[in-house]
Parts: sequence; structure tokens; C-alpha cells
Amino acid sequence: MALELYRIDDRLIHGQVVVGWGQPLDLRFIVLVDEEVAASDWEQELYRMGVPPEMDVYFESLADAAARLAEHQADPRAGLLLTGDIETMARLVEATRAIPSVNLGGIHHKTGRVQRLRYVFLSPAEEAALRELSRSGVEVTAQDVPAARPLPLDEVLAGEGNR
Repeated sequence: MALELYRIDDRLIHGQVVVGWGQPLDLRFIVLVDEEVAASDWEQELYRMGVPPEMDVYFESLADAAARLAEHQADPRAGLLLTGDIETMARLVEATRAIPSVNLGGIHHKTGRVQRLRYVFLSPAEEAALRELSRSGVEVTAQDVPAARPLPLDEVLAGEGNR
């Protein structure tokens, strides 16, 4: 099984991740890669409260996630690797060269971002980072829930998912 999904979602662990993706993929673990959360016991406890007891959650810094990626990929259980922003995922891809695809989940409005999909807003720098990921061979798609059609990056940047 290993890591089934590499997702960017600025809400980190929430119902759409745990239930929406967790049930159809039969997820047994989540690797949350976030410097702030990895350093905060109380934030980790808050996120742990949002997952069922049979699902493990690993809170890792970027360096730890890069060092342990092969271990997580070899885990026989189905897992999901999650970052809260594009920069962290891009740095993890750069550090490991072992992430084949990236799913854009919720990337919400913030100053300087333009709406590309109902649930994806991107700044010019974020668009450039996604294009670079795609050029490096990583498949980049947007898909909020498993039942939705995965939208290729070109369609996301063209805002075609809004039509």
C-alpha cells in the first residue's frame, strides 16, 4: 500500500482528509509535514483528536520527513503525506526526488492569491513552484474529494474547473 496520496491542504488534518479521503483509500496513517506543528505538542494533540484511534499520525519536520520518506513509502499500510503549503511540498520533492504526484486540496484565499478553482487560490510564486514541480516530472492535479475528477495543473491554472 504505502503512501497513497501526497496532498497540499492548508487546513491540514480535517474531516475531508480523514473521512473524505481516509475511508475510500482505507488510510491507516497520516504523515503531517509542518515545522510549526512538529515542534508543538499541544498542536499535535489537537490534530490527533481529529483522527480515529486506529489511524496513526506522524508529525514531522521537513528534514525528518525527507529522511523517513522511504520508510513511510515502504509501510504496508495505506498512508497519506500532507503539507499545508506548496513551498513545503516543493522542498520535500527537491530533497527526496521520490514523490511521483501531488494533489492540491484546499489552498484558500490570502492576499496576493488569485482564485483558480473553488478551493484553490494561488499567488504567482506558488504557480511558478507548481509549474516547476510539473516540469520535474511530478504529476500535479487538484481534486478536493475522491469522487471529483482530478484536474491537471494546466486546467487548474486556466481556472477551467470553475466552468
